[in-house]
Amino acid sequence: MATPPVAPSQAAAGGNFEAPPPPAMQPPGTDMTGICFRDQLWLNTYPLDRNLIFDYFALSPFYGWTCNNEKLRMQSIHPLDISQLSKMTGIEYMLSEVMEPHLFIIRKQKRDSAEKVTPMLAYYILDGSIYQAPQLCNVFAARVGRALYYISKAFTTAASKLEKIGYVDTENESETSEPKGGKETIDFKEVKRVDHILASLQRKVTYVIYHQPLHHLRFQMALFRLQQKQRKSQKTSKQQNLNLLLLIPS
Repeated sequence: MATPPVAPSQAAAGGNFEAPPPPAMQPPGTDMTGICFRDQLWLNTYPLDRNLIFDYFALSPFYGWTCNNEKLRMQSIHPLDISQLSKMTGIEYMLSEVMEPHLFIIRKQKRDSAEKVTPMLAYYILDGSIYQAPQLCNVFAARVGRALYYISKAFTTAASKLEKIGYVDTENESETSEPKGGKETIDFKEVKRVDHILASLQRKVTYVIYHQPLHHLRFQMALFRLQQKQRKSQKTSKQQNLNLLLLIPS
């Protein structure tokens, strides 16, 4: 059976050549989601399973050579031995999910004690290609940006259709002096007013999503509902006063 590859420092110990310096460890939170690593020569030589997957991951630029797993490899101990890793503190990598031979998920975490660990980043190996999983905040930002695009597109489409309806209606009014009985006429001024409201609302939605925190948005929604209730109650009271005036004899 083929032996798994060793780290550059281990390879240098058995030869007369100087090993290349290991790549610098990426600080926590570094965005490397645009990088994909794949070593086809290694994949043609060794199988992808839970015993060799960490050696393959150690070849990628995502791997930090100062982690606890590398210290175990230097001692000829399996780098994913949890009984040994739980006795150490610092940065480590753990194999969290396995679907051999297609999918492997490796979690980068900081160990403070045997029971206390803090997750930092996640990496997944899909059919031999290694990627960094995006952080949750980046996923939310992408989803909100996509939703905002479709909202803006909907406002633009609605405004253009209203302008087209108003233009056709003005042409029909100039050609015919009297409207047809079964056709509902459209006021061009009303169309302009609705168009202005849609454009104003579009600007407000864009500003709120991009410039205001979530708790400010919730407060503004609650305030808007309260103002609507106040307007509705004022309208109801005015109608009741008008009804009373109509009932009083002159």
